[in-house]
Amino acid sequence: MSQVDLLRDALPPAVAETLRQMNPHWSGDPGPATPTFRRWPFRALMQQVRNGLTPGIVLRGPRRVGKTVLVRQVMAQLLADGVAPERVLYVAFDELPSLTTLEEPVLQIARGFATAILRSTFNRMAQKGEVAYLLFDEVQNLTDWAPQIKHLVDTQTVRVLVTGSSSLRIDAGKDSIAGRVQTLTIGPLLLREIAELRDGAATEPHWIDNGMGELARLEFWQQAVAKARDERHPRQNAFRNFSERGGYPIAHERPGTTWPEVASYLNETVIQRAIRHDLRMGHRGRKRDEHLLEEVFRLACRYAGQNPGQNVFVPELNRALAADIGYTRVLTYLEFLDGTLLLRLIQPLELRLKKKKAPAKVCICDHALRASWLQEVIPLDPETLVASPHLSVLAGRIAESALGYYLAAVPNLEVAHFPARGIEPEVDFVLTIGTRRVPIEVKYQRRIDPVADTRGLVAFLEKSVYNASFGLLVTLDDDVVIPDPRIVTISLSSLLWMR
Repeated sequence: MSQVDLLRDALPPAVAETLRQMNPHWSGDPGPATPTFRRWPFRALMQQVRNGLTPGIVLRGPRRVGKTVLVRQVMAQLLADGVAPERVLYVAFDELPSLTTLEEPVLQIARGFATAILRSTFNRMAQKGEVAYLLFDEVQNLTDWAPQIKHLVDTQTVRVLVTGSSSLRIDAGKDSIAGRVQTLTIGPLLLREIAELRDGAATEPHWIDNGMGELARLEFWQQAVAKARDERHPRQNAFRNFSERGGYPIAHERPGTTWPEVASYLNETVIQRAIRHDLRMGHRGRKRDEHLLEEVFRLACRYAGQNPGQNVFVPELNRALAADIGYTRVLTYLEFLDGTLLLRLIQPLELRLKKKKAPAKVCICDHALRASWLQEVIPLDPETLVASPHLSVLAGRIAESALGYYLAAVPNLEVAHFPARGIEPEVDFVLTIGTRRVPIEVKYQRRIDPVADTRGLVAFLEKSVYNASFGLLVTLDDDVVIPDPRIVTISLSSLLWMR
């Protein structure tokens, strides 16, 4: 019997046919063309899929940032490296009822694949040095996917790559697969990726994610400024493109597409999809209020880079929806949005004996989402802002939002904001590296006052209990000079250029 016939015997006919179409390599046919441009996680994914400490890896991120493309690139690389086609299974669970209606889809499909395509058991293949690779895309659409993955890797020697667009649902399953998977988070394009995708300008990053200790060294940041200065031309070109169109891949893969087309695409495939699909159904099938989700996200966009609290959200929501909505419910919906990775909530820094409840700072995934949702384009590029000085204050808030999301996406980095406490002024962000801290102040403006604009940093640095020996002043322009040797001035484009 042929592989297809065996697959039809092992699984329902519709499922078998769907799997055959998703895996044309089993028959020696080519799959969909994959982009030659590879995003930064590709190298890490290949290493972990082949030789990772755990049998599984979870790749999570917002919709449309390139997770499926990465999975297909991993599959193409495995096949190019000589892995036999019948050892590679790819399954996309997004919007395919025939797959999701199976009682235990992950386990049933894996068993059918072993029986019909491998014609052996996973463990017997692994003993021969021919481990199977199982690639499951958008598993958050499945009920109880995590226990199935746990059972699979506990009983079979396989390598598993899982992706998901909803951190909320991915994280919900992490406890049951703790120790079996590693998690990698991907967001919109980094500035260096935009430079490579748009201009072919490939450069090496200064900031390596596994080098957290370096962040606590003053010299590390000084070297970053020098490297960014040396690479000024590609950096500024990339930042100009980022300012104009944001960081979603589609906006830069097709630079000739008009902004209204890009905005409509982002609205439909990212924001609306997350609100109406990823968040629509709550615990035990309870439906969430779609209109409330939309309004909460709208206000989050409006107050991006700020820490609006109860006094902002409650009256504005009640006025917009003509309803009586409590702050607890608002916070719950903000956490849902944080779970989709459309935004990140940066919590206030908590210090012993100085705990003070303060609202979280709202940082949007990408300023292009904000622009598309509010239909309000705010430039970040210094040259463009010269022609629109009335937008400078709002641009500063959006710059703060962009930096906050960027920092929150760094694996294992603790990021907080420091609200004003008594006579102590606020600090926009504080990085915690072990026992050391690095305060960060954003002053996205043409003129910098060396005294007034560094007051928060200086106050933080002079409190020995905070254990900070230097701070960062993030600016609009390059080459800002502050006489205090404890303060490193770095433009936003230079900081975003580091990773």
